[in-house]
Amino acid sequence: MKAPGMPDVARVVFGDAAGKAEHYAELLAGVAVERGVLGPNEVPRLWERHLLNSAVVAELVPGPCSLVDLGSGAGLPGIVLAMLLPDSEVTLLEPALRRATFLEEAVAELALGNARVVRARAEQMTGTLAVDVVTARAVAPLDRLAAWALGLLKPGGIVLAVKGAKARAEVRDAEPALRRLGVLDVEVLVAGSGKVDPAATVVRLIARR
Repeated sequence: MKAPGMPDVARVVFGDAAGKAEHYAELLAGVAVERGVLGPNEVPRLWERHLLNSAVVAELVPGPCSLVDLGSGAGLPGIVLAMLLPDSEVTLLEPALRRATFLEEAVAELALGNARVVRARAEQMTGTLAVDVVTARAVAPLDRLAAWALGLLKPGGIVLAVKGAKARAEVRDAEPALRRLGVLDVEVLVAGSGKVDPAATVVRLIARR
């Protein structure tokens, strides 16, 4: 399939990385769909729903930092963040072979020297990885996601979980579990408001120091 044309807003949001973003969109619409890494129905809304929604998360990342994108899938938001945050070290953590292979090829094709792919589950990397930031998008309910992510963080590190319209309800349901896990602070933030439509709803968790 062919990627839709890059909208003007994406040129502004991606800035110097616009060329790489366009190339990545082509990979997502082509190879990723062919291999079942991305559903064909997602192609018409690649920019609005996926690439821009991932890009605005960069404004919440305290850079430069070490970052793990948990359950990276097709690389959203991990590959996008690696493009936009060249001074940060990005690890794309993905257990599935087919997706991990696509990620490795995309990292090489896009010449992302600051990104690497690790094929493993989050719980396998607890105690092996210790980073400043963990990102995740459409991976798991918040209580389960927090348990996985906190095992990968340095003390005082942050989790940025990209969620949908039900984010506040999810936070409410997960509160007892988050307290048990030692989460210091929970906030629902909106990233990219006034820049992209729809803006991204992100749950930010701060780990205990």
